[in-house]
Amino acid sequence: MQEQYRTVAREGVHETEISRSRFICALAPAATEQEAQDFVARIRKEHPTATHNCFAYVIGADGSVQKAGDDGEPGGTAGVPMLQMLTRREVRYVVAVVTRYYGGVKLGAGGLIRAYGGVVGEALDALGTITRQRFRLATVTVDHQRAGKLENDLRATGRAVREVRYAEAVTIEIGLPDADVDDFRAWLADVTAGTAGFELGGEAYGDA
Repeated sequence: MQEQYRTVAREGVHETEISRSRFICALAPAATEQEAQDFVARIRKEHPTATHNCFAYVIGADGSVQKAGDDGEPGGTAGVPMLQMLTRREVRYVVAVVTRYYGGVKLGAGGLIRAYGGVVGEALDALGTITRQRFRLATVTVDHQRAGKLENDLRATGRAVREVRYAEAVTIEIGLPDADVDDFRAWLADVTAGTAGFELGGEAYGDA
């Protein structure tokens, strides 16, 4: 797995006008290819009278799934430059749809490539990106007497507390960088006098 990747911070829209054509870029994070396709379909529904709704998406921390579509623009002048902008900026798990309302002035192939790629770059700048870091999921089990203080200590030391469940004992799910696992075990034993359980789980990504 990649140690980290960048993605768009939130869903949003950025609009620009080029030679009287409106170019509206809708960007969103997408965890799966299906999510990306659903977003494309949703934007097309929102702009049924647009001249074109072109798209590009990159799924996977290593960018393993990449798709683009020109939606009637000359081949390679819309979806591909959009995709190239996403990959050049090294963003992953992201989908972009550029809606064009034609303004009567032809841009030519070069103009289209600059317009479609450019509006995606501007949208990324406007919405911002976040870095997500790979970490190990771990579950800490502790008695009720120690749970409140331990949860506070975890947050105070900057640990990523993902979930807290109360039953006979209290289980706290956290995220740990791989390199921190041994140090964390020692710290946990120290602050709970060796009474806490600790179990490593799978891998996931979280905000860096």
